Amino acid sequence: MNKIFVTILALLFTTAGVMASDSIPSGFSRPLGWRVGADIAAGWVPGTNGFVRGENPLDKRIGSALSADLRADFSFDPSTRQGMLYRGLYQGVGVGVNSFFAGDLLGAPLSAYVYQGAPIVSFNSRLWLGYEWQFGAAMGWKHDGDDVFNNNAPVSTAVTAHMGLDVKLHYQLADRWQVSLGVGARHYSNGNTSWPNAGVNAVVASVGVSYTISPVKSSAHSPVDAALAAEADRHRWFYDIMVYGAWRKRVVRVGNYDPQICPGKFGVVGLQFSPLYSLNRWVSVGPALDMQWDEGAGLAPYWIDGTSGSFIKFERPPFGRQISAGFSAHAELTMPIFSVNAGIGYDIVTPRGDKRFYQSLTLKTFVTPKVYINTGYRLGDFKDPQNLMLGIGVRL
Repeated sequence: MNKIFVTILALLFTTAGVMASDSIPSGFSRPLGWRVGADIAAGWVPGTNGFVRGENPLDKRIGSALSADLRADFSFDPSTRQGMLYRGLYQGVGVGVNSFFAGDLLGAPLSAYVYQGAPIVSFNSRLWLGYEWQFGAAMGWKHDGDDVFNNNAPVSTAVTAHMGLDVKLHYQLADRWQVSLGVGARHYSNGNTSWPNAGVNAVVASVGVSYTISPVKSSAHSPVDAALAAEADRHRWFYDIMVYGAWRKRVVRVGNYDPQICPGKFGVVGLQFSPLYSLNRWVSVGPALDMQWDEGAGLAPYWIDGTSGSFIKFERPPFGRQISAGFSAHAELTMPIFSVNAGIGYDIVTPRGDKRFYQSLTLKTFVTPKVYINTGYRLGDFKDPQNLMLGIGVRL
């Protein structure tokens, strides 16, 4: 009888804990903590391609970068579900201007991006070390897109992707004021949607200041609801299904000719099925099945003899000869609104001449708890650009 009574009490307390966690409000049901700020970043441009090393019309080495950004972000009330589980998390939008001290060669592109950051370790109530990523677009590059055969410009489009990753030390000066010091990297690329596509990279140091417009009550040392934390950290499988599309340039080698840049652009359509295993509320890992059709893949055997340059022609390959299929392993940083996924894989079925070893980096933006917009990029051998991955997915 005593065992039955103890069991009933345990069930009651467990049920009460679950009901308590269910009663915790969601992040957007209470006022958000809004913050505005500015960042300045200066750094070094490594010589990753001939253009920045000085092989350009001005014979000028491009070795420095400077950017100034205005930003606005928000954090969740610590009494909400997201605020309890992800202490210190912030996300927002930024705009900025970039200079490489070579306006005649690269221009001064403007960036617009989303960003997200969170603490890695807190030293005390005022000082903490965290990460931050940025993803968006840089617009207004100076380029020569009409002479793709004879230049080595790092970009050949007016708009490129803007990607950044930083480690930042934050210090709370006062209730509303915060400063940060950081180191990080920036990458600008057109995702192989045009040619050339060598890209521009920068290693930077940054300093920032921010002001909190609408502070939320801080409860950094208050305990997280036990039932909520247990559910968030529960080990479980979930499943992502994603379709994507893109366009890309293609270079082929035929006959005795030098590598040929094919005129026009080629469509890409892909499908990814990814079972992911949740290790905790922040990190998930798992395999994926990747299938992709590339309109420009496997062209060489179907080359029309004697054609080259702007007039190169091919017969249309069979549909099945332009499909690749492979398996990949993934790790995902799973956070509210945004998740960042990195994958590395190998194609077991591939059109002739395509790379088998591939990598991907994608940003999943959840517009509902189950549906996300996918923005990503696929590489071969960590260096050869393949194609963008712009699509939509569902999480089951």
